[in-house]
Amino acid sequence: MVIIVKTNTETGVWAHAILFSSELTQTYDQIIEYYTLRFAIEFVFRDAKQYWGLEDFMNVKETPVTNAANLAFCMVNIALILRRQMRPKPADFSVLDLKAHFRGLKYVAETLKLLPQKPGPIITQRIAAKIALLGAINAT
Repeated sequence: MVIIVKTNTETGVWAHAILFSSELTQTYDQIIEYYTLRFAIEFVFRDAKQYWGLEDFMNVKETPVTNAANLAFCMVNIALILRRQMRPKPADFSVLDLKAHFRGLKYVAETLKLLPQKPGPIITQRIAAKIALLGAINAT
């Protein structure tokens, strides 16, 4: 058990938190570290459920459930890497922006297949850049 007491030096007001662990060999530093990781783990689960279908899959057998869960968590990691590559501030470029970007690129690719004559690469890049921003929330 770890008891943390936090005191405001200006007002003298204090608060405490009690952290528990059933693992008796853990040090107090490890218990505190694991509790701080708890929120990061919850955010990963939230993203997997909200954006990558972890909440919606309808599998009941062990292998499909494992595959669906692993795919959702893999997509959380891939999305994080792609967001970091696309914008220096990940908070300004959300998962919804990322999904809108790639959906827009797919629409451009499919639309260009319908044209009798494909435009040049410069025109194609300009079209792709405009269309990829259509569904974005934060991207400019």
